Amino acid sequence: MRALVFAAGLGERMRPLTDHTPKPLLEAGGKPLVAWHLEKLAALGITDVVVNTSWLAPRFPEVLGDGSRWGLRLHYSYEGPRPLETGGGMLHALPLLGDAPFVAVNGDIWTDYDFARLPREPRGDAHLVLVDNPVHHPAGDFVLAADGAVDDAIGTPRLTFAGIGVYRPAVIAGWRDIVTVDAAPPPRFKLAPLLRAAMARGAVSGERHPGRWTDVGTPERLATLDRQLGAAPVQPPG
Repeated sequence: MRALVFAAGLGERMRPLTDHTPKPLLEAGGKPLVAWHLEKLAALGITDVVVNTSWLAPRFPEVLGDGSRWGLRLHYSYEGPRPLETGGGMLHALPLLGDAPFVAVNGDIWTDYDFARLPREPRGDAHLVLVDNPVHHPAGDFVLAADGAVDDAIGTPRLTFAGIGVYRPAVIAGWRDIVTVDAAPPPRFKLAPLLRAAMARGAVSGERHPGRWTDVGTPERLATLDRQLGAAPVQPPG
């Protein structure tokens, strides 16, 4: 099993911290945000991790190297100066991810979620981790049914997508029929429309993570997380 870490964002809301450091390389608790993920992925037994890059791309191999310090092989998927969004980034990275299901995680989150809970084989095209809605995203994203199905129903209690999932390459195979992209290649598009299309055919499952999770979207959230991680050791959820 391989993994993809989304790390190609421009980090515009994090200026000036991201003027010289990509957001996933900003530190919390004494290590880069992305390093927390790499440790978890290595503990899961994953050996090959693709990191997609764009803004300040050379900084990633400078800081992370080849991944050997975690027992990993890192592969960098450079998207050019303009990031390809989550869908386009996943499509661009597929040649490095292979034909089997893979883990994908946003490089700018922090969580105590145990990656060992992730299924090796999602029952459909994707399995998503959801969390309770944070104050900055009160409307949530998706609905988690009692049987574990995830959908985009309107008017029902919703949860927020945590940016962690397991995907089959098939989830992105029909992108041309679902999204409209710029005329110039490579294609640039979000993953959410493809997930909603998969939900419509009952091909997305999920789970709720009740523990800690932070979308590090502002300097203030990063500072708060850093204080929290420095104040007490991280404990896995009960």
